[in-house]
Amino acid sequence: MLDLPRKSLLGAMLSLALVGCNSDSDDDNDDAAGEAGLEINIAHINDQHSQLEAFSGTSMQLGGEAVRVDLGGFSRLTTLFAEAEAQLPNLIKLHAGDAITGTLYYTFYQGEADAQMMNTVCFDAFALGNHEFDDSDAGLKVFLDALATDDCATPVLAANVKPAVGTPLAPVAQDDYIKPYIIKEVDGRQVGIVGIDIKGKTENSSRPLETTLFLDEKQAAQEAIDNLKEQGVEHIILLTHQGYENDKALAADLSGVDVIIGGDSHSLLGDFESVGYASSGPYPTEVTNLDGNKVCIGQAWEYSKVFGLMQVKFDAAGVVESCAGQASLVIGDSFEKSDGADAFVPVSEDEKADLLALLDDLPQVVVATPDANAEAVLNTFKSQIDEKKAEVIGFANEAFCLVRVPGETTNRSAGVAGCENANLLAKGSDAAQLVAEAFLDASLRADFSLQNAGGVRVPVAAGDISYNTAFTLLPFTNVLVELDITGEEVVNALEDAVSNHLDAAESTGSQPYAAGLRWDLDMSQPKGTRFSNVQVRDGAGNWVAIEPARNYVMVTNDFIAEGRDGYSTLGEVSADGRSTNTFLLYTQSLVDYLLKINTVSPPLRADYSHQQVIEANGNTLAD
Repeated sequence: MLDLPRKSLLGAMLSLALVGCNSDSDDDNDDAAGEAGLEINIAHINDQHSQLEAFSGTSMQLGGEAVRVDLGGFSRLTTLFAEAEAQLPNLIKLHAGDAITGTLYYTFYQGEADAQMMNTVCFDAFALGNHEFDDSDAGLKVFLDALATDDCATPVLAANVKPAVGTPLAPVAQDDYIKPYIIKEVDGRQVGIVGIDIKGKTENSSRPLETTLFLDEKQAAQEAIDNLKEQGVEHIILLTHQGYENDKALAADLSGVDVIIGGDSHSLLGDFESVGYASSGPYPTEVTNLDGNKVCIGQAWEYSKVFGLMQVKFDAAGVVESCAGQASLVIGDSFEKSDGADAFVPVSEDEKADLLALLDDLPQVVVATPDANAEAVLNTFKSQIDEKKAEVIGFANEAFCLVRVPGETTNRSAGVAGCENANLLAKGSDAAQLVAEAFLDASLRADFSLQNAGGVRVPVAAGDISYNTAFTLLPFTNVLVELDITGEEVVNALEDAVSNHLDAAESTGSQPYAAGLRWDLDMSQPKGTRFSNVQVRDGAGNWVAIEPARNYVMVTNDFIAEGRDGYSTLGEVSADGRSTNTFLLYTQSLVDYLLKINTVSPPLRADYSHQQVIEANGNTLAD
């Protein structure tokens, strides 16, 4: 239990809709046979991405003031899961995928650290995400083997993922590692939990074996639901990794679905305006399925920062009557405020007590201490990498904010000073722009560089930049390649990238960023007409119109050069033999750039890749 001067840890959250499955208050809702409907509690997280430590110095508004806190940390989540298990009946603990890749904990330990930390929670089910396949099926097997070594034996779910027998994930049978669903008994009733992984994004944006099949999400989900219904299971949860918008659309197309706990889009759901954070929708989000019945949807942002807790009440026929709950930002009990001279200092004990009292009535934020056992597990890994992680390689004069698509609803840099409205500006991602500049500097031949937004994972706060910053920013094992490409093909590749998420509803991570290349983008137009005023920077530093027939050299990462993430034109260029592998590791290229430049600032506005940007709804974004 927590030693904090607060109400019950979950009290504020549960006051919204604390359920008690053996309550007599629902007797008048029983059916003719006298059987009450089932009530369940679902605790969940998603998109952990090997972010096992807290984000220190994160800013949020408390009592109308900017306060710096420690946000997240997996050990705090372990505490919250344990508290929920102790206090709540009928609890189901779920993880909606993308547990791995993203920090040095994965780079050095290949999923073992994530698996051991997850086993301090002992999830009832884990759904595969697209990034689970970043190191192909064999890399995923390493992580799943580590996850299975504990007594938890967490089931791994994906009804639409079918590895070939004889491959790493199916050495003997197709379901050796991955099950389509499980049936869990809750309060004497059966609850089916079905896993769904995003098909197109995983095929195009990760590295599964070609023999591993990814089936249509809707078809696989409905087939699994129908199979469960045939077995008499009336309460159905989909555990998905396909994004918030896709979850809403899928729910409307399915019969028999009751709850969707999702991931992938890193969506913060709920009302966080009072603490200065934007959200993508309500928590829970309520939609209607194909039967006309209520479906409850939840997601818990990203990076071990949020604890989701949903309460769902079914009638005696297994139809959802109501749902409530809260996705809460998880913080520690240390606070800092500005001293009025550009520095933040710890608050006094009296101020701390006032802030904790304020948080008692603010369910959007929950204070938790790290679980001691989880901290001990983490420390066995942490101690071996701290020294290298802490080494400073550069300094950021200003924050480099993280954005995927300019104008997106969720601010991926929330809490980073200087990035308060980053998602609403036409320039887009400072962080992706920095990466693109580093790539261009690393290439001896390139006229310009290109980087997909999804490959850049976190914002960079102003101040020291360490090895850990670089490897967290660019956690994947890509190399730089140089493409001999025409101006027409460059524009086509840009159109491909935006069409990938606007038209094909695939990952927004395909959004392009560049150095030495800039454009105007109108997302309200059809493919082929979205990009205009595409210009390149010539040898004299002047911006000139790109020439369709001229040959250029582009440096990019091997991932999109292979045609992944929707970059089909780049794939065609590579297949045509116009690709040269530099064998430069892309993260090391960023490290080298920072060591060379030492002090970095965002570029001049005229040097950003995104100049004018018009959203799909016709709104022109501000500079």
